[in-house]
Amino acid sequence: MTIDRSVLLFAGCMVLLSVVLTTYVSGYFVWLTVFIGANLIQSSFTGFCPAAKVFKALGAKEGCAFR
Repeated sequence: MTIDRSVLLFAGCMVLLSVVLTTYVSGYFVWLTVFIGANLIQSSFTGFCPAAKVFKALGAKEGCAFR
């Protein structure tokens, strides 16, 4: 799996987790969803994504977006 697909999978899982936590634990977990969205937006403009750095360190193959 490439870094690009790993980042997308991780972001999707985190959004779903934050929705579940917001629904069943506390409404404040909506801020996790906001953080994830803001991080996705800034990475689309800057090309910097902390999760991509982690996946690269773990040995994921490079993709088109994150090198």
